[in-house]
Amino acid sequence: MAVELFLDLFSQPCRAVYIFAKKNNIPFEFRRISLMDGEHFGEEFGKINLMRKVPALRDGDFYLAESIAIMIYLAEKFETPDFWYPTDIRQRARVNEYLSWQHQGIRTHSSKVFWLRVMIPMVMGVEVPKEKMDAALEDLNSSLKLIEEKFLDDRPFIAGDQVSLADIVAIVEIMQPVGSGLDVFQGRLKLSAWRDRVQAAIGKELFDEAHQAILGAQENVKLLDPTVLQASKSKILRYFM
Repeated sequence: MAVELFLDLFSQPCRAVYIFAKKNNIPFEFRRISLMDGEHFGEEFGKINLMRKVPALRDGDFYLAESIAIMIYLAEKFETPDFWYPTDIRQRARVNEYLSWQHQGIRTHSSKVFWLRVMIPMVMGVEVPKEKMDAALEDLNSSLKLIEEKFLDDRPFIAGDQVSLADIVAIVEIMQPVGSGLDVFQGRLKLSAWRDRVQAAIGKELFDEAHQAILGAQENVKLLDPTVLQASKSKILRYFM
């Protein structure tokens, strides 16, 4: 029985899991969970992941949440090539270092910029104050600088000479604000060159497929029913505004 992956490719962690599984020819059944339609709050999905978040994995009677845990489980279960999650202690430490940092180090800021530039004004009809946007962009730029200067340094990839889980997790987060129309690679030669290497390692076709939804986000959100997010509007505005 194939592993089941519950995903919405609008989500960065879901894209990371999807790319990793597809690139490594891991047999899986794609169970799409629409975040915009609130399907993660449904009773059935609650049986898969009590935290009601995607991605989630079901492997027979085994259930797993959290994208990093899922990718490591897949890497070990399906014995993927060593460079994804290296056995070399220092290379693995590089991967683990980035994976430990990225949750608050880049994801918070890339997500916030996307929400401020797309979701809040286009879906919720609220104008974002300039000072809020400027502060969010400053935080994002600081994180991107750290990725260039600390996590990449003078290496082709985060862990060294080969692509790893860290690079997949990094690229999907960095592409999130790109989906809002913000070219985060402009003027960043090191980051751009790394992006090209990661894309080549993944394969352009798979890279484009995984990011199709987010890169079309500005058009796609126009088709959404504004009432979809109405129930959580006040909570969202308090967090982001």
